[in-house]
This record gives sequence, C-alpha cells and structure tokens, in this order.
Amino acid sequence: MTKGTQAFGKRTSKTHTICRRCGKSSFHIQKNQCASCSYPQKSMRRYQWSKKALRRRTDGTGRMKHLKTMPRRFKNGLREGTQAKSLKASGN
Repeated sequence: MTKGTQAFGKRTSKTHTICRRCGKSSFHIQKNQCASCSYPQKSMRRYQWSKKALRRRTDGTGRMKHLKTMPRRFKNGLREGTQAKSLKASGN
C-alpha cells in the first residue's frame, strides 16, 4: 500500500466545511462539531495556551453593535426615553 503518487488521486472527500458561527472551514461533517469554536456547543472553544487565537476573536474585533454605545450611555446614567433639555429655553 503506497501513500504517495497513486494514493493522492483518491483524496476527493471533504472532512471539514464552513462553520456557521466562526466562518472558518473547520466544521467536521461526520462529527458535526467545529474544530475551531466547538459549535454547536454553547460555550466558545478557547485555551490559554493559544494567546494569539484569543486576541483574534475577543471583544473589539467585530462590529460591537451594542458594546460601542455603552460608554456614552453609562456616562449619562443609562437613561432611556427622555428628551434633553434645551439650552435656549433656559436662557443660559
């Protein structure tokens, strides 16, 4: 049995495909689990022995649709549904 030239022609099946959560081609089709993010598990796969991998997908690397408004809202006491008082009306 050879592992060389003749065997390479038989390598046509895909073991991994695109993951729905992380977008990498790491989702194992037969296991139904992503090798990169552990989808469909609820908790993301992360290990301290790979610091660079943690930096790639930490807070601030994506859109931050909710988180980017938080410093401004927190500064104002997380108020909602009020209108700012006009400076013209008060006469200052």
